[in-house]
Parts: sequence; structure tokens; C-alpha cells
Amino acid sequence: MAFISTISIHPSTLLSSRSISSKRLINAAIRIPKLNSRPFNNNNLSVPKIPSSSRDLVQDYVMSTTHSKMLHHNHNIKTLELLSILEAVAERAEIHKNVAEQRDNWNKLLLNSINMITLAAATMVAVADSHGGGASSISALNLSSTLLFSAATGMLLVMNKIQPSQLAEEQRKATRSFKQLQTQIETTLALGVPTEEDVKSSIAKVLAIEKAYPLPLLGGAMLEKFPAKFEPAVWWPRRNNKTKSDHQEGKALMNMNGWSEELEMELREVIEVVKRKDVEDYERLGNKALKANKTLAIAGPLLTAIAALGSVFVAGNNGAGVVSAMAGSMAAVVNAFEHGGQVGMVFEMYRNCGGFFKQLEETVEATLEENDFDKRENGQVFELKVALQLGRSVSQLRELASKSVSCRAEGISIDEFASKMF
Repeated sequence: MAFISTISIHPSTLLSSRSISSKRLINAAIRIPKLNSRPFNNNNLSVPKIPSSSRDLVQDYVMSTTHSKMLHHNHNIKTLELLSILEAVAERAEIHKNVAEQRDNWNKLLLNSINMITLAAATMVAVADSHGGGASSISALNLSSTLLFSAATGMLLVMNKIQPSQLAEEQRKATRSFKQLQTQIETTLALGVPTEEDVKSSIAKVLAIEKAYPLPLLGGAMLEKFPAKFEPAVWWPRRNNKTKSDHQEGKALMNMNGWSEELEMELREVIEVVKRKDVEDYERLGNKALKANKTLAIAGPLLTAIAALGSVFVAGNNGAGVVSAMAGSMAAVVNAFEHGGQVGMVFEMYRNCGGFFKQLEETVEATLEENDFDKRENGQVFELKVALQLGRSVSQLRELASKSVSCRAEGISIDEFASKMF
């Protein structure tokens, strides 16, 4: 049996509980500010501002990153450009090497051919002059010798004009210059990232070598083989004359990038010795070789022309045959001495030697005229390079400079000084 119990609550109790709960509700309420009644707008939202110092740091970072990327891109381009130049230089060196071998073969083949033709014609003239047979046989020998002497004259004129031995020496020098430039470019790439100046300098050197030792023989590109006077060869880009500013005047150079006053005085004295001794010697020898080459180049075709003319009048004992045979024999000797002895190559060798000392002089002067010592090559390294180029050690180079100064102070001539030093 279930009992249901009822609980009776007094009305006053209910009223008191309601009042208590209402008080609690009021005390726990959270006051929320009223929202703006205007419609929602994105412009009303405010973004917190970055402090100016932080903003500058961000901008600097972005700019530095962009600048580094641009530099990296430019460096990559310069490296690729220098690699392209290196490839072209290696190809040029191979081309000039092959052309040098070809023109050396020209000299040998033309020399042998012309001498064989000349000696054969001289033999025919001698036989015709001493022949006692009929006129028909004599006429055949005379005609053959005349044609051979005429052909030898024409071939000699062409050979003496182009001077194959000199052409071969030009291409050998071009090959050496391109190989030297190739080594310099490889060194630049190995040491670090190339610059715009490295690219421009390499291109200028390539163009200068091509201009100094051209490949074509026609169209006026070939060098003059018989100039009016001896001039050293120039296969490097010429520098503009710089005027030295006076901000270094009166200042002592105390080991700035390896440079000092003593080193500058030493290099200037060495260049003076080179000018007074080596440059003058090679200029004198070059002029002698030029005169000898001109004389031989005229004498060879002249003798073969005389031999050809004499062979026409060979008849009996009038002496024309003797003159023709002797002229032909002498022409063979002159031709062998000129092209077998490679007089043109000797002249070109003197031009290159004179150019070497001229380049050394300009390099030293341009280096000493540079007032910014940081842009100069290190003084000790530069001194070592100059010493090795002159075939001396650094101590010998310094001894040369000191003795030159003392000899000039004592009034000793350059010949006497050279006899002591060399």
C-alpha cells in the first residue's frame, strides 16, 4: 500500500524565496555596452600599428634580401659571361695554332718548290748554252727555262709579299697570348665571383689580340710586312693617359697594401734600365732585320727575272746563257737564305720582344699612377711578377735598381753598366 505524502508549503515561504532569487539575479548580472546601431562597415575595424622601429627593420630586411638576390643574380650572369669568353678564347687559341702550322708548311713547301724550279731552269739554260745540236732542241730548252724562271719570279713575288715565316710567327704569338688570357680567366673564376670589370677587360684583351694578329690575308687585314720603320707589336688594350693627382705628394707610403717609397723608386729605376738597354737593343736589331728582309725580298725576284730574260737570248757563245744560269743559281741561294733562314720570322720576333718590354713599361707606369692603393695589386706580388718577367729573382731585381742608381750618379754610360750587369 502506497502512501503518498504531501508537503504543504506556506505562501509566505514562496514569496520569500522569490525575493531572494530575484536579488541574486540582479547581483550576478553583467553589464554589456550597447552596440552601435549603424550598419557594419569594414572601415570601422582598426588594425594595430607596428612601431616605427620594427617597421624599419622589416623594410631593411626586405631591401637587403632583394639586394642580395639581385647581386647573386648579377654574379651568376657575370660568371656565365666569363665562361662564354673562356670558351671563345680556348677556341681562338686552337684556331691560331692550326693556322700557324699551316703557314709554316707554306713556307717549307714554297721554298722547296721555288728552289727546285729555279735550279731546273738554270740547268736547262746551261745545257742549251753548251749544246751543239740543232736549233730546234735549243729552242725547246730556252722556252722551258724561260717559263720556269717566269713562274719562279711570280711565285717569289707572292711569297715575299706575304712572308709565310713571319705569318707563322704571328700566329704562334697569338696562340701564346690567348693561352695566357685563358689562364688569367680561369684564375679569376677560381678565386671568386667575377665582376663587370673582369668581363670588360677580358673582352678588350680578346679584341686587341685579334687586331694585332689577324687571320685573313686579303682585304687589307694582313699586317704590313715591310713597314717604314721598326715598331713594337701591341697585343693588349692601350690604357688612357691618367694625370696623377697630388694628394699623395709629400706623404710617406708606409706599407700600404705592400707598397712603399723604396718599392716605387725601385720599379721606376728598373723601367728606366729597360728603356735605355733592352728597348733600344731590340729596336736596333729590328731595324737591321727589316732592312735585310727588304733587300732579300727585292733581290730574289730580280735575279729570277734577269735569268728569264737571259734565257731568251741563249744562242751560241754570246754569254747570255752564262748570265742566266748564274742569276738563277744566285736566286736559289738568296731564296734559301731569306725563307730558309726565316728572316721575316726573326723580324717578327724582334717586334714581339719590343712589345713585351713596352707592355711591361705601360703596366708598371699605370700601376704607379693609381693613387688608390687598395685598387693596386699587392706591391710584393707585383714586384715578384716583374722580376720573373725579366728572368730575375726579387733580390736580383733590387740589386739591378740599386746599381743603376749608383752608376748614374757616377756618370757611367749604359753600355758600361750593361757590361757589368749582364
